[in-house]
Amino acid sequence: MSTDTQTPAQTPAETPAAPPARGPVTSASYSITVRLSADGDPATIGRIATAVGSAGGAVTAIDVVESRSDGLTVDVTCSAADAAHSEEVVAALDAVEDVHVRKVSDRTFLLHLGGKIEVVSKVPLKTRDDLSMAYTPGVARVCLALADHPEDVRRLTIKGNTVAVVTDGSAVLGLGDIGPGASLPVMEGKAALFKRFADIDAWPICLDTQDVDEIVRTVELIAPGFGGINLEDIAAPRCFEIEARLRAKLDIPVFHDDQHGTAIVALAALRNALRVVDKQLADVRVVVAGGGAAGTAIVSLLLEAGAQHVLVWDREGILSPDDDRLSPAKHELAQRTNPDCRRGELPGALVGADVFIGVSAGNVLPVEALAGMAEKAIVFPMANPTPEVDPVRARPHCAVVASGRSDLPNQINNVLAFPGVFRGLLDAKAKEIRPGMLLAAADALAAVVRDDQLNANYIIPSVFDSAATEAVAAAVAASARQEPGATVQVDEDRLPV
Repeated sequence: MSTDTQTPAQTPAETPAAPPARGPVTSASYSITVRLSADGDPATIGRIATAVGSAGGAVTAIDVVESRSDGLTVDVTCSAADAAHSEEVVAALDAVEDVHVRKVSDRTFLLHLGGKIEVVSKVPLKTRDDLSMAYTPGVARVCLALADHPEDVRRLTIKGNTVAVVTDGSAVLGLGDIGPGASLPVMEGKAALFKRFADIDAWPICLDTQDVDEIVRTVELIAPGFGGINLEDIAAPRCFEIEARLRAKLDIPVFHDDQHGTAIVALAALRNALRVVDKQLADVRVVVAGGGAAGTAIVSLLLEAGAQHVLVWDREGILSPDDDRLSPAKHELAQRTNPDCRRGELPGALVGADVFIGVSAGNVLPVEALAGMAEKAIVFPMANPTPEVDPVRARPHCAVVASGRSDLPNQINNVLAFPGVFRGLLDAKAKEIRPGMLLAAADALAAVVRDDQLNANYIIPSVFDSAATEAVAAAVAASARQEPGATVQVDEDRLPV
């Protein structure tokens, strides 16, 4: 696991400065390598770098692949803001005098060739003795022992450290319903994150159905091979029923990361943001944009944590219990949050509000509406890939801003939660996950940011801070062990015959 940590010296200045003017925000996810033929003029390399910069790209490497008497072959690696911007950068390079573009390679696609995960053996398989113990005939003894003592399956198989990442591909990132095959790269990435941050072996399970009964039954059938189920990118409201039914049927934890992972990190960030502005959760007025899976989970956890004043806005406007247009899930959410049956649109809901949390869609909120919020407002536009309101333009109106973007301070990222949550659940041999465990995870994550580090630009730790996963895992495991019926008791000293 990473030992990189945020230190006080690395913490940004406490008072946010006015945002400078800037060009396109480049990203490694739109990184390309362009192979060029160029003349032998030493100044050509400089012209190449200038061309990338003039197109708004960011050069990360220029490598001379081949040097000849009549010229050079050069690989230029650079980042762009999006696919169209990549094409602009390539066009700018092709326009450089005596330079010819030969090939363009998309580094993100190259990284995905053959997939991102693999299965490796933990034991040597070099001799006949190795084979006789790891496989037949020795493995039969272990199988028979487990048939007599099924409680030992977690200890003598991969079950105790394995999670199924299950999706139907219906709500993938900001891409929507793209299907199970197209969702596989995301699920592979999730599995890789489990391994990198919590040393958990996870495997993507992409189901070619959106039928609730089929999904529930399929997961029920494969559950014996896993210690936990991570539901991922399943559209609301279907995801709510799937999670509820699986929790009722299975004796292993079922966790919907789009709901509970998002809620944990959002609550942790909000707790620290409230420390910055010296306000209390029970006193502040919170507006949540988005009544889907993430919004519902955030609201539920906020209420569990003690929030008293919450409104939810979605495409129907402010969700109100007397609005007969609402789906059953949104109507239930309105009943828990809007006893006064307020109606209206998002800017109206924000008048006098202390906190805005967005998990809806890009650019649904005009930045001018933030001026109507209370003093020392907290704004979390978290929609991906485009936030509800530009976080940079929002800063002059707010005391604290956080988003899902990696190029700005205070990134609210689920990877801060789900690896540690499952590490704690597996370590405690938990049968289920309960609200108290989610609160414990959020509180532990918030506490990773020390008092001497806390400021408006640092309310949540870096995803590479190993203390985050460790703190969340320890808190979840402790909470799981304290709750009756939440653990499986195994005598670790008894070896099966």
